[in-house]
Amino acid sequence: MIVKKIAIMVSAFFSVSMLAQDVAKANAEIKPVVKISYLDSVKNTFKKNELATRVDSLWMNELVSLDIYDDLTKDIQTINTDVTVDEELPTDLLKQRLQAMNGKSPFTIEYNQGLENIIKSFLKNRKKSFSRLMSLSEYYFPIFEDAFAKQNVPLEIKYLAVVESALNPKAVSKMGATGIWQFMYGTGKQYALKIDSYIDERSDPLKATAAASEYMSKMFNIFGDWELVLASYNSGPGNVTKAIRRSGGKTKYWDIRSHLPKETQGYVPAFLATMYLFEYHKEHGINPQRAVVKNFETDTVQIKNQMSFKQIADLLDMPQSQLQLLNPSYKLNVVPYYQGEQHFLRLPKDKIATFVSNEDKIYAYVAYQAQNKTMPVQLAMKTAPRTKYSAKVKEDSSKEIQFYKVRKGDNLGAIAEKYNVSIVDLKKWNNLKSNSVAFGRNLKIKSEIDASVKNPKETKATLAIDKKTEEAIASADDKDKNNAQPQEYVVAAGDNLGSIAKKFGTTIAELKELNSLTSNNIGLGKTLVVSKAVPEIVDENAVTTAIASNNSIDSFKKKATTKALGEDYYVKKGDSLYSISKKYPGVTISDIKKWNNIKDGDIKPGMKLKING
Repeated sequence: MIVKKIAIMVSAFFSVSMLAQDVAKANAEIKPVVKISYLDSVKNTFKKNELATRVDSLWMNELVSLDIYDDLTKDIQTINTDVTVDEELPTDLLKQRLQAMNGKSPFTIEYNQGLENIIKSFLKNRKKSFSRLMSLSEYYFPIFEDAFAKQNVPLEIKYLAVVESALNPKAVSKMGATGIWQFMYGTGKQYALKIDSYIDERSDPLKATAAASEYMSKMFNIFGDWELVLASYNSGPGNVTKAIRRSGGKTKYWDIRSHLPKETQGYVPAFLATMYLFEYHKEHGINPQRAVVKNFETDTVQIKNQMSFKQIADLLDMPQSQLQLLNPSYKLNVVPYYQGEQHFLRLPKDKIATFVSNEDKIYAYVAYQAQNKTMPVQLAMKTAPRTKYSAKVKEDSSKEIQFYKVRKGDNLGAIAEKYNVSIVDLKKWNNLKSNSVAFGRNLKIKSEIDASVKNPKETKATLAIDKKTEEAIASADDKDKNNAQPQEYVVAAGDNLGSIAKKFGTTIAELKELNSLTSNNIGLGKTLVVSKAVPEIVDENAVTTAIASNNSIDSFKKKATTKALGEDYYVKKGDSLYSISKKYPGVTISDIKKWNNIKDGDIKPGMKLKING
């Protein structure tokens, strides 16, 4: 009896065991095969470098923000040195501090009522701005000091970059002066700064600083006075020599100041006031914000083939905004490759290590993308809402001929990028001898890419669509308008605007505008609108072909966000008609003036503008 029971138990045990194996085998059979993209397969083979320098995306945005530049420039141009400012700073104490600064500087720093008024005005109105500027200075000042030491230029001139551009390499004045040192086009060329469709070395901190240093040395040899050198940098040496003559031959800045242009009269005092605030910021409770990346934590690598910031950012797992900060001279977010010329990419040192260790794989990936250059556009369309749109696009070797009318501010590089073609082809199709293109000219473009895919508001009547197709589009649009909802995201612990923007393929500026944010601070648990759902063109055949040829490249997905027309815009501090028109693709300054009956270009904060379309 016992033997029989044992036999039954053993039999049951084996039955359960076999059943478990069958279930496991079945689970293994139905487990889906996860396909990875070509990009991820390349990155999985990278040799890892563990020296990770954390980059605060909010700080990166700070470095390229233009609001300080706009505010500070306006202050310097409009500040009245004769108006007394009520700010707690005893005159006797200020005189002592200026005397101490004068003792260790080649500049003549003497007290006068105008200088006191500017210092107090900055203390009263610009404390926060100077806190942010001191953070930026930790990155840029070592670059300036190195260049000035080579030319025997006073290191204090580094403060001039604060006055010129608020330490922003992308700053552009109304007159077209560009970069940290605000070089005009002709002056940049005079000092051998390269300027073409891809590159503007006026925005390169290293090369522009070397040019500024050379200029300062030459001007000092002429005037023999550093205050006059600064005045000549602002208004030109001709205006300085005229002021010297009109003053009866006097050669000190404060003696000829009244004979200089109005802007230059406030320029040198603004420089001295900036120097004072940097020297005595602790005494006035100005606490510099932290700088996560310093110049000595970066390095350069020579590029052997053309590549875009998008490709570099994807391969090295870093935000494009960081690449734009570290490489501001590349205008189109592309590092070009010219035969016989050297182009360098600046990266954090840990990223340099990854790049150099995996150089062959990186260039192989870039070459692969060059062979499949239309694929990213097709896959970007895959992420759009499922609005079915049938457009006539030729799939054979003969490409669709389109026409594009050149607008104000266009250049060949931007137009070529819009249609995914090369500048060389654009010039060939339109018999252009140079890279300049006339405003209003119609350019012939042979491309499989319709510009409306990149910017629906700039759609031109270049494709012939029959009536039945138009009816189908209208029907699909109505259905999607009812279903489309803005995409939202709840802020989690550790989130910031930069990480959220990267996650949803948008920008910090776009997030702030969508959510009416006035600062980069966001609270835990806050619900943010991260995109507006807008129907886009979807060519299902193209998407299917792209997926079949490359399995799945989900890492290339990018949410398409578009600003809605037919809305009201409230003017913010620092806005201009030009900056507002840039927020709405296809809208010009003339349009905004016409819609709002604006005769001149003056607009004021809080003013409501109609944006019709």
